[in-house]
Order: sequence, then C-alpha cells, then structure tokens
Amino acid sequence: MDDLLKESDFVVLAVDLTPETTGLISHRELSLISQQHWSTSAENSAPCFKDFTLVMPAVAVGNVGQLAVDLMVSTLNMSRVGYMHTDCIIPMAGNNPYATCKEDVKELHTPAEVYTAAELKLAVLQIRAPIIQTKSKKFRQLLVSWIKASGFSRTVVLSSSHAYQRDDQQLQGTPLRYVVTPSLLKGSVDALKELGWRELERVAPFPGLTDANTEPCLYIPGGGITKGLYTDSCAEDLPLAVLLLFCSEGDNIPDAFTLVNHLNDWLHLLDTPSQKPNQWKIPTSWSLLFDPGLPNRC
Repeated sequence: MDDLLKESDFVVLAVDLTPETTGLISHRELSLISQQHWSTSAENSAPCFKDFTLVMPAVAVGNVGQLAVDLMVSTLNMSRVGYMHTDCIIPMAGNNPYATCKEDVKELHTPAEVYTAAELKLAVLQIRAPIIQTKSKKFRQLLVSWIKASGFSRTVVLSSSHAYQRDDQQLQGTPLRYVVTPSLLKGSVDALKELGWRELERVAPFPGLTDANTEPCLYIPGGGITKGLYTDSCAEDLPLAVLLLFCSEGDNIPDAFTLVNHLNDWLHLLDTPSQKPNQWKIPTSWSLLFDPGLPNRC
C-alpha cells in the first residue's frame, strides 16, 4: 500500500453506520472520523476486492451515472461494506436511500459508500455529493491509489456529457459512447467488437481555428472527473472503461435506464434481456427526485 493511501481517509468497514453503531455522534463529529476511529467486529472481516469489477459514477450532467448505480444497488440487493471519508467531497448525511421497511430507513448514510455483490464479484462506489472543484485532482489520486491497492480486475466509470456540445460526427447514431485505457483494451478487443459499441470520438481542441495536422483530443464537457480519471488511469496502467451518454439536464431517469442497460449488455448483471426496463428495481429515494405537486384539497 503506497504512501498516498496511508495518508488518505479511504476506509473500508465490515460494519454498518446504524444509530446503534454511531451512538450520539453529531454531524460535525461524524465528518471528523478518521482511520484511527474504526474497527470491524469479530465475526466480520474487511472485504477482499481481489478480481472484483468496480463500477462507479462520475458526478456529471444529469447525474445519470449516479442514478444508474442506484438501480444496480437496489436491484442486485448489494450489501454496504464501507464508506469513504475525505475532504474532497461536500459533507452530507441522510437516511437509507434503498430502504425497504421502516427499520431500514433509520440507517445513517454518507456521501460516498462501497457496496458489493460477492456472487457477481462486483463492487460499487456510489458518490452522492459534488466533488469540490479545487480538490478534484486529489480525489482522483485517492481513487487511483485505492483501486490499485484493492486489486480490482477492472473499473467501469458511468458518466454523461452535454448533448448540446457534440460535434457533427457525434450527432450521428446512438448517444452512447465508450472509451477504454490501453491496459483494459488488451483483453477486451473481441468483447467490444462483438457488442458493436461506438468509441468516443476525439475532437479538434479549437474547432475551426486549428489546422488539419493538429491531433484531436478527448473532450467530455459536463463529465466532471471523467476525463481526468481516465488520463490518470492510462498513466498508471489501470484497466478502466468509461461508458457515457450524451444528455441534457432534466428528467434523467430514462437516461439512467439506458446507461445501466448498456452496462448490462457487457457485464451480464441480470439474466433477462436488457431491453426490458422494468427488470431494474427503482429505489425508494427516487420518490423525492421531483416535487410531488400540490396536495389535493377537498
């Protein structure tokens, strides 16, 4: 484990943050918990992520990746095994977003948590709060360090990009795109070819102002840390893929279904055909996505 990881506050626990385990900890005290203040129970051990696939969202336009991860956690009934404590994310706390009964609602949840489905060798890092812009690089370094130390076989970032900033070639065909690091491409060429996915097109840095000899670059407007994390992963030789959707802000629930179905075509998380959106279980927290409207009056 390298020095960066030792200095970070990325914590993986085998216990839940319930009212019983947190006691009377205030929100401020909770935000100050560090690595020295956690433990695991005797019957539980820290999870092992060796050869697991990690799926995580980028906080991007329409929150499409985050909504897609919500569908995964809720449908696959994934278990929470840890959380991330860092000053790179805006602090917050709330009730269980995947509650199925009144007892579950009381659980305390934090901005960045780790879930697993051991039978699928799948782990998910759900991020529920914006990343502080001035600490974006530090956050990416933290992620890369943890991914390397955990031994994930591959990482998939679910993201989105502004539809209105597409160039001419990106306006054609499906709004779904992918990009993979060289490390992952080595073992995924055949699978990607079979899927028939469309790779994200590189574009001119300054359209109309650069000559034909200028090398096109990766451009993901509205994608948050997506491009930076991809670039960092290339430099660290990490197997990472980005699946993204061109979209606009608004009701992005249909976009979330589109993206998670796209992922399912590759990872086969569900056995049923991915074209049936009702195979995914909508979490209870989604009832608060939009104002329910004025109450009916007699």
